[in-house]
This record gives sequence, C-alpha cells and structure tokens, in this order.
Amino acid sequence: MNKESISGLILAGGRGTRMGHVDKGLQPFGGTTMAAHVLARLEPQVATVAINANRNLDTYAAYGVAVWPDDTPDYAGPLAGLQAGLRRCATTYLLTAPCDSPFLPADLAERLHEGLRAAGADLAVAVTEENGRRQVHPVFCLLKAGLEPVLSAYLDRGGRRMDGWYPQIKVTEVLFDDADAFRNINTLDELRELEPLKVPRLADVVSCLSAYDPDALPVRDAQRIIREFVTPVRATEMVALRAALGRVLAADIISPINVPAHDNSAMDGYALRGSDLSADAPARLRVIGTAYAGRAFDGSPQAGECVRIMTGGVMPAGCDSVVPQEFVSVEGDTMVIAPGTIRTGDNRRLAGEDLKAGSAALRAGKIVRPADLGLLASLGVAEVPVRRRLRVAFFSTGDELRSIGQPLDEGCVYDSNRYTIYGMLQRLGCDLIDMGVVRDDPQALEQALRDACENADAIITSGGVSVGAADYTKQIMARLGDVTFWKIGMRPGRPLAFGRIASNGRSAFLFGLPGNPVAVMVSFYFFAREALLRMMGAEAPLELVRARSAAMIRKKPGRTEYQRGILARGADGQPAVAITGAQGSGILRSMSEANCMVVLHDEQGTVQAGDMVDVLLFEGLI
Repeated sequence: MNKESISGLILAGGRGTRMGHVDKGLQPFGGTTMAAHVLARLEPQVATVAINANRNLDTYAAYGVAVWPDDTPDYAGPLAGLQAGLRRCATTYLLTAPCDSPFLPADLAERLHEGLRAAGADLAVAVTEENGRRQVHPVFCLLKAGLEPVLSAYLDRGGRRMDGWYPQIKVTEVLFDDADAFRNINTLDELRELEPLKVPRLADVVSCLSAYDPDALPVRDAQRIIREFVTPVRATEMVALRAALGRVLAADIISPINVPAHDNSAMDGYALRGSDLSADAPARLRVIGTAYAGRAFDGSPQAGECVRIMTGGVMPAGCDSVVPQEFVSVEGDTMVIAPGTIRTGDNRRLAGEDLKAGSAALRAGKIVRPADLGLLASLGVAEVPVRRRLRVAFFSTGDELRSIGQPLDEGCVYDSNRYTIYGMLQRLGCDLIDMGVVRDDPQALEQALRDACENADAIITSGGVSVGAADYTKQIMARLGDVTFWKIGMRPGRPLAFGRIASNGRSAFLFGLPGNPVAVMVSFYFFAREALLRMMGAEAPLELVRARSAAMIRKKPGRTEYQRGILARGADGQPAVAITGAQGSGILRSMSEANCMVVLHDEQGTVQAGDMVDVLLFEGLI
C-alpha cells in the first residue's frame, strides 16, 4: 500500500445529541481530546489528515490540519462530512473515521486498501463479529475520491442513510477481529467508563505480534512497536519564513496565487497566434512591439502580427505560441518562420501550471528545506505554522565516564556518547537538555530520570540497559512508567530499553540505548530517529540505496547486521561499497572513516563479492 495515495478524514461534524449536544470530538479524554486520539492513530496511516467539523473550527484547526465544514445546507449526518471530504480530496482514496472512536486499528488503511484492491471495489467498509453477530461500521471506510458525483446525487435526492447509496457502487466488506477498536463513545457515562483506558500500554501494542519475545526481537518488530506507541506533540506556533528552515509544517500551506500568475513565455523569442502558422509555407509576421519580464506588451496583435518576448514575459492578448529567436530570421520589422518549426501552444507556460491558487503548495508534516523557503517566498507567504520544537533530554550513565576537561583516572574513559547523541539530535532540530554523566547510583539515576521527564518530551540515555548492567537501572525505569527491555536480533546494539515514564504529572518517551559508541549511533538511527520525527509530526523514514559489495561479507541468517562501509564508484562507474575493516561496537573511528552503513537484513546470509546490498548514506545524518 502506498499511503501517499490516501487522505484521512475525521468526521466531527455531528450534533452530539446523546452526549448533551456537546462537540464530541473536543471532549477531554486521556489527557487530550477524543479527536486528538483519533488523529494520532490515523495520521501514520495516510498522506494527510483533515477534520470535518461544523463548529469550533478554530479549535480543530489548532491541531495543525485542514478543517472542512459540510457543504450540504441541511443536516445530513456523516454523509455530508463524507461529501465535503470527497470534494476536497487531492489523493486517489479517502479514508474516514469518526471523532468518537479513539481506539481505531493501526492497520485500518492497510487492511481496507487490501480488501478494496482484491475485490476491485469502489468502497471498502470495516465489519466485525461479536457473539456470532456481524456488525458493519460504515463510518470506517476507504473509498475512491472520484465517487463524489454519485454521493452528491444521492444527497440531492434526499438520501440520508450512510449505506443508502451502496447499491449504486461496488462495496466490499473487510472483517476485523478486534471489535473494541471500532467502539464509539456516545454518552458521558461511556466517556467516564473508558477513561482508565486513555493511555495505551506497551502490552496492548505488542499483543498484535504473533510471536513476541523480548529476548529475541527482530529489528522490524521493534520498529513497529515504537512507531505505534509513540504519539506526536500537538503544540504549534507561527514563525517568520526564515525561521521555518528545518521545522515541521503544522498545516498545509495553501497557495494564495497561481504560479505562474499569467500565461508567459518559456524562452526568448516571438509570441504569435498559432493560426498564423502554415504547414507548407513560411509565415511572415510583422513585429509590433516587445514584451519584457515584468513589463507586459500593451496591445493585442492581430492576424499576421507578432511580439518580441523575453523569458517570463506575459503572453500578449490573443497569442498562444512562442517561437525561439534562434529558429527565425528577421527582415526589418518582419519575422520569418519556416513551416513545421513549432506547433500551436509550444513554449507557452500556462497560468497556474506549476501551482494553482487554492491548492496545497506544501503538505503538513514536511520538514522545511531551502527550496521550500524559496517556494513560499514566491507565493508571498511571510509566516508559516510549524510544530513546536521537540524537547529532548539526554545523559550517559557509568562511574567510569569522565567529561572533557576532567582528569582521566585509571580505568576511566571520556564520554563520547553524549557528543554523538548531541550531534544527531541537533541535526533533527530538537531543543536539547544535556544532563551530563549520571553516576551508577540508584538515587542519582532516579532523580535524573524524573528531572528529564518533567522538562522534556523524550529522553535518550546511553549505557545501563545491557545484560551486565546493574539491576536497579531497569527497576527504576520500570517503576517510573511503562518500559520494556529488549534483546534485539541485531549487531551492533543488541540491548534496548523503550517506553514512557512519568513524574509529577508529566510524561516522556524513553529510549535507553546501549553503551558502546557505535551501538549508540546504530540504535539511534534505526529506532530513536524515526520515533522522534514522528513526535515532531514528520514522516521521514530512512532511505536505503542499493550498491554492489566490493568483497565477501560473512553473515549468518537470523539477525540484522549494520556494517560500516565506504561507498565509491567502481571501475564500471556503478556504486560499490567496501567494509571499513574491524566492526567492533566500540571502534568509533571506523564510524568516522565510513560514509555509509551496509544493512544486512535478518534473512540474509553471507554476501558474495558483486552481490547487491542495501546501504544507508551518512550524508545528512552524521
């Protein structure tokens, strides 16, 4: 499934009659609102999310998504919201979910898309079975965006049933096992009853795995658990355009203008009427003026006339083609063009060809890059909404560690991990809290974790989570919250702690990385990085490229290995990668010498020279 082809729509336009006519989506639940829970579960599954609402529009907009009210004048229930979504949907499919179902499945989009494709259907709807009774959930559906005319016609005829228009389209039902995931909260009593379930537990997430073993966890399973457990930070702010570099957009940026604003010339030449061109004889056109970029020609060429035009110049009235200046000859005030030189419409850029007014120039969740600054400036956008910066606290543990500037006693080492962690977090654009080195003492460790939790959104630690680490480290982390300890099938970086801890009403996600320097970096990039970006509201998965292995790499199937490498052009000009040498998890120098990492997946065995392998480029990461 390509999630970029799917838009999500949260239906929050109802009247909330059974809940006392309140706005159900904005009812407090789990430390935030019901709509926020639905948004957090829906967002990772689709390209973009919007909310259908008919009141409190500004409040919903504060979540950093588009808000679309009903277009139907009289109350038409969820179908009116669905119609509003289809009319504005810019992707192939639209996925809907109600604002009062905060436990919706994490694989809703994937399962519905699979069912729709397999059945060749127009719409896929979720169904469950309880006590032998089949229940259809029509507000949980995936449908083709092109169905809007069919739905609108049904509404125009007075249709109001959510499934009343199904006979006009092809519908398939997709069976889900977990009926509770589709439970909607209709009354205040139900809201209070379910409040204890407000914070998802790691146990609930890992229960979806068929063979979960924390002592032998595959890399992809650990990544999936982290992805589903972590939730984005919702706070947003408006910043000046230049200050937006590296920030995550909190909402779609809608173009206020057409780009280009007018039909214009793609090159220096002569603007003319296509009707003046001849298929079998030269065209002789009188040049009556010049159009410059930024200074249009004030006139309307008639038949047999043309206008000298510069690149970017506004097309004169009536002209629809441009002939490049090097393809013509000029005799006094007459331009001559040979037959077949150009076709009608050539070399003309249409107004709105690059970007139409009212369309999304940049999507929410995008990390703003230099080209994006230029694009926004070309639209006249001076301020943009961005997610607030993520606050991340980090520290190292161990009595053997010394900070730079301290004397290096016998048996001690300088703490390098904090500096690599600092660099990796700095590249992500986080606000950093460096808490230094925490000694091997239960009280000191607990106090450090509490301080970090009360001041940050996420915590990164290095050391203290391996098999030989002091038991109190794990006991303290587990006592402060919902934390699990894994032995991951990977090399380097086998031990990892992950979860969420709380102190004095504040909570933070915890990533306990191993202590070996290379293992710290590998664990950060393949587990913590994506999670932190997810918390920032961004989707930026690591991009692997393929390269030929320059030599044999020994490996046994059953675990993922990350080997430092140097990527260069081989004798045939194609990318080739060679391992840097010794791959010990404490050899940080090899990480500095390398320009990439070779990723050898679980199922792979020994790689022969010439075999293709996946490679992660360090450029932009380290």
